[in-house]
Amino acid sequence: MKKFIFTLIILFYAFTAEAQWENEYNLTGGSSSPMVKNNTIAASGTNIYVVWEDHRDGNPEIYYKRSTDSGLNWDADTRLTNDPGNSAVPAITVVGTFVHIAWVDNRNGNAEIYYKRSTNSGATWEAVVRLTNDAAGSYSPVITASGNNVNIAWEDERNGNPEIYYKRSTNNGSGWEPDFRLTQDPNISERVSMFSSGSFVHTVWQDTRDGNYEIYYKRSTNGGVSWDAVSRLTNGIEISQVASISVTGQSVHIVWEEFLGNNQEVYYIRSTNNGANWEPEIRLTNNTADSQYPAIFSAGSSIHIVWEDYREGNPEIFYKRSTDGGATWNNTVTRLTNDPAVSRTPSVWVTGSALHVVWFDYRLGNCEVFYRRNSSGNPVSITEITSEIPSEFSLSQNYPNPFNPVTNIKFSIPKSGLVKLTVYDAAGRETAALFNGVLSAGAYNYDFDASQLTSGIYFYKLETNEFTQTKKMVLIK
Repeated sequence: MKKFIFTLIILFYAFTAEAQWENEYNLTGGSSSPMVKNNTIAASGTNIYVVWEDHRDGNPEIYYKRSTDSGLNWDADTRLTNDPGNSAVPAITVVGTFVHIAWVDNRNGNAEIYYKRSTNSGATWEAVVRLTNDAAGSYSPVITASGNNVNIAWEDERNGNPEIYYKRSTNNGSGWEPDFRLTQDPNISERVSMFSSGSFVHTVWQDTRDGNYEIYYKRSTNGGVSWDAVSRLTNGIEISQVASISVTGQSVHIVWEEFLGNNQEVYYIRSTNNGANWEPEIRLTNNTADSQYPAIFSAGSSIHIVWEDYREGNPEIFYKRSTDGGATWNNTVTRLTNDPAVSRTPSVWVTGSALHVVWFDYRLGNCEVFYRRNSSGNPVSITEITSEIPSEFSLSQNYPNPFNPVTNIKFSIPKSGLVKLTVYDAAGRETAALFNGVLSAGAYNYDFDASQLTSGIYFYKLETNEFTQTKKMVLIK
């Protein structure tokens, strides 16, 4: 009977999670600018960060906004650039208390890549750093971080045609190594997406080296020191473009838009061995209108994608997910916007059980940044490990410990009730909300993935109405 009750709880959770989308929220009060990219939002613990290009000051500048309570409330807009040149197309990532932003800027006469960081969760920001210096243009940066390594890739024209270049910092952005050219071809390589996890850095982009645009992939297994050969992931008769990548553990997940006759559809492909091999691609959308600009984020066994879709006549934001690591996909497609104006180019991030989406929206007459969240949209990696009812509350030491980047947390509760499992850093700041919900009496297991945290000492805390216990764990990357 107990097993049956627990199964009902899980089924109910799976059914309600996609339905619990909260109201949309307008993050900006000025005139922002849409971007064809998918890394305008990042999060760590309860802190959510958003960047965008804004025209409220007469010329494009980079603006930033944060929430410190998982998107319930938001601080005031912060202007990060102040120059008569154009500052545009920003990208953001975060690890622990370090927030990193890159963008393209022409303050020195031509388009170059610039960088700025915060070391205190976005409370204050350090000076602007110029990362490229070449007479040709450098465009559309993407940024990702793992531990102390910060990785940036961009599109560069210094070789006469667009190529993908890469740069890294091994000290959280304090210093930067020389530029490194990732592609070597006389044709076009552009619209790069990148994700790092541990010592692996994964890049994906669109390339015309074989005649039409196809999706290509390249990885580093040693933190960006050296790079494997280029792999071609698509082989269609028409255009494959605008790829987005996310990584959890050894699983690499990529989505892109594919032209099929008169319309575009969203496709997906995965590798379960850090990009060494790839499974067959899966078509995720199927309608006569265009589905384009997909963005992806993976968290444990849950994979989330958002995209811009024209099936209702005008561009709207849609959502779809997989709960088994991308092996299969839920047939339910959720429409996140419903307005006769244009909603475009979404971006997505996950913190604990919460799902966060931002996009550019014209419903107020000019382009604004909108936000929406689903506080239970990411099914957590928690499993029941015994049918016997425990005699007492307990929280076990995580294993392995030290760990990198995944560890196992076991706990027992002798009666049904509200359970909260949270991770804090050494300063007592919440860095991950692992679980917050009702569980039946039993013993449970949680697989904690700390890919987005820096090395260090952390504490995990189990709380119920009658029991509280905290234990220490060590993350070493």
